[in-house]
Amino acid sequence: MPQNQENLTSDSNEHDSNEEKLLASLGYKQELSRTWSGFSNFAISFSVISILSGCFTTFSQAWNNGGPIAIAIGWPLISIFILIIGFCMAELASAYPTSGGIYWWASKLGGPKAGFFAGWLNLIGLLAINASVAYGAATFLNIILGTYSASYAAHFLGGDAINQQFFLFAAIMVVITILNSFRSHVQAILNNISVWWHVFGAAIIIAILIITPSKHQNLEWVFTTQINNSGFSGGPTYWLFVLPLGFLLTQYTITGFDASAHLSEETQGAHLTAAKGIWTSIFYSALGGYILLLAFLFAATNPDQVSSFDPAVNPYGAGSVITILATSLSPGMFMLVMVISTVGQFFCAIACLTSCSRMLFAFSRDGAVPGHQKWAKVNNDQVPVNAVLFSALTGVLITLPALWKSPRGIPSAFYAVVSIGVIGLYLAFLIPIWLRWRHGNNFDQGEWNLGKNYRWMNLVAILEIVIVCVYFIMPFEPAAIPGNKDFTWIAVNYAPILVGITLIFLWMYWTFSARHWFKGPKRTI
Repeated sequence: MPQNQENLTSDSNEHDSNEEKLLASLGYKQELSRTWSGFSNFAISFSVISILSGCFTTFSQAWNNGGPIAIAIGWPLISIFILIIGFCMAELASAYPTSGGIYWWASKLGGPKAGFFAGWLNLIGLLAINASVAYGAATFLNIILGTYSASYAAHFLGGDAINQQFFLFAAIMVVITILNSFRSHVQAILNNISVWWHVFGAAIIIAILIITPSKHQNLEWVFTTQINNSGFSGGPTYWLFVLPLGFLLTQYTITGFDASAHLSEETQGAHLTAAKGIWTSIFYSALGGYILLLAFLFAATNPDQVSSFDPAVNPYGAGSVITILATSLSPGMFMLVMVISTVGQFFCAIACLTSCSRMLFAFSRDGAVPGHQKWAKVNNDQVPVNAVLFSALTGVLITLPALWKSPRGIPSAFYAVVSIGVIGLYLAFLIPIWLRWRHGNNFDQGEWNLGKNYRWMNLVAILEIVIVCVYFIMPFEPAAIPGNKDFTWIAVNYAPILVGITLIFLWMYWTFSARHWFKGPKRTI
């Protein structure tokens, strides 16, 4: 072997050894394959955030609840708060680079009970986010197929768009499950490709929206226009209730960045690269997403049609970004943008399932999930395939209510799954951030840390999370409020019902069972 090659091999072995020693100091042996680079770690969070997914699929939430100002002003404002949350989590990831991520941090800082609740909330959030992303991709794919094939649109599954979308959703879940069953290095490659697809794809879409439309909106319209299609009254209600509901676009899109922490045990130099992966994925997604969203708004020269609930006028649904694309672009350019977005959403779904399965693996490794022996098992390629299968199947089951649509045509079930994902993840984030703040200067900081800035950053992060969770359990339309003359269960935001039932179940599970045997992270070395 040449001298320089021998030195490189020696350095690599020493680096791997140091990583294993650090993991061993946290109580775990190296079971997963540590083949991910720092860029790959950044790539998975960037892919899970996916501006080609969230900016497209939940655009209508902001348009209908606030209008352009919910996007032009709301996006950068909320992004700053999310970045502060990311900084707080990056500090924790540097100190404790384990696949358990949020759950492990909470256990270390607050004991088994804190870890138990943080882990379950994190798992629920990841399951919901994975389902919502795959369902969003199915929606876009269904539109592409229906546009290309009149026979498909009219005859496949009786021409029922809802049934068609759910079928494609299940099919996408099958495909991403298969892809996630390959060895970890394959996932790293897919996420690396995903980053460049998102970067160049978003750039192409922005260029198309700048060059192709014959006219654009002006700056004043983009930054001052208010739209309220929520069904709720205006005035103070608009500013205090409706507009904050529009911020779901930002809060949903820029989430899932905990993926960098969950892949710590598969990443080289994770005590630094995982921390960096968290905050850089937020920063670049916020910047790229904002430019993309502004391009949508400047191209929205038919706002009345975009806001219409009449299927004959607006077949894509009120507030849909697809209507903006269809009315401002040529058929060829419209289809190109749709394909770029759909492929990006597919990459996002792959990354979401990877992150979710690793969290389930780590949580099960410590015995917190029923049937944990199965979900903590890895195959010969060092992949937790059973955890992948469980995550995908659960995602399909919790999305079953999407087979029904609300009377006003709002995809309430989709938004409910989105809300569950946001609430679950951010409540899970809140627990270790709060505990880290309480530890103060007694916290053993890692190499990447906030210094004394943790004092105010932690508190700002906690306050933002609490406010977000309150709004996202609210009804999305008047017909979802019991006692309203148009009340229907189909319109109900079932996020608070499911989250509430889950919290009660977890409390009972902890009180009557888990507290007797769950002692937090188990040492495997």
